[in-house]
Amino acid sequence: MNVGIKDIAKAAGVSKSTVSNALNGKKNVSDETKKMILDLCQELNYYPNAAGRSLKMSESRAILFNFSDFDRSFYLKIIEGIHDFASGNDFDLIICTSKSCEKYMRNSMTDGAIILDFRMENETLLRVARENYPIVVLDRTIECPYIESIAVNNSAPMADMVQGLVDRNYRNFAFLGGPEQTDDNKERYGAFLDVLSKNSIPFSRENYFSGDYRERSGGKAARIIMFMSEKPDVLVCANDNMAIGAIRCFREMGLRVPEDIGVTGFDDCELAKILGLTTVSIPNFERGYLAARRLIENIHGKRGEEKLIINPLIKWRKTVRQ
Repeated sequence: MNVGIKDIAKAAGVSKSTVSNALNGKKNVSDETKKMILDLCQELNYYPNAAGRSLKMSESRAILFNFSDFDRSFYLKIIEGIHDFASGNDFDLIICTSKSCEKYMRNSMTDGAIILDFRMENETLLRVARENYPIVVLDRTIECPYIESIAVNNSAPMADMVQGLVDRNYRNFAFLGGPEQTDDNKERYGAFLDVLSKNSIPFSRENYFSGDYRERSGGKAARIIMFMSEKPDVLVCANDNMAIGAIRCFREMGLRVPEDIGVTGFDDCELAKILGLTTVSIPNFERGYLAARRLIENIHGKRGEEKLIINPLIKWRKTVRQ
């Protein structure tokens, strides 16, 4: 809800002109009334202009990063990038992994937020975002002047990787997806299907497995695959954690990677490099750094730049045939 001077006047039980005089430091308003009005403005997050911004007793000099959970290791690089830019510009970083983080999304606690959590609903972000509380989202696009997006180009690298698998003579594909409502999963799965269709390779929905981006869901999918009468010759995973879980399970159950089945991921976490996982490498440190830079620029009043698109690169390693 957008709060205006009329709302402040109604809450304070005074006229709009009294609120205006208080905000502009006029002497015809008592100290008691002025304090009540300023307190209400802070409580209701009403900072209409440069004069209103000075209502803050002090800047929080802090930004919030909200993400899904601690199980996905690529977050560490994003956090490192955010912290690097924020600390270099004298901002503290608050990290939250719960829907309850909305209580931290107010000017008395933080000056803006970076969001990478599919559970945080668009309606919440639209309610919170305002001129003096900008938001940067890393997992979606929202039409709002106070919400900017830094997006990963999921489709092109996934398409190139799947085409590379086709060129390596893979024909029987399985796909392990993340939460189906997320833009990342929709884009990665859509690109996967497009390439198979262009190459006249059939894909059965029975070969689609639902995961949650966690390693254990990769293990669950791998165990199901082990009992299939016709096993796929390659499992394309929507992220690295699930791919790593699948590889570990395959090896525990005697299936060789890549000799018996190929596996690919998406993210390029540290463990992916150690295991030699073929994946799409997202520059997550830079992603976090750019998100913090864009957010702090917005906090300082600089807006209007176009959506930033990050283009990942494919890393061909030893979990697929060469």
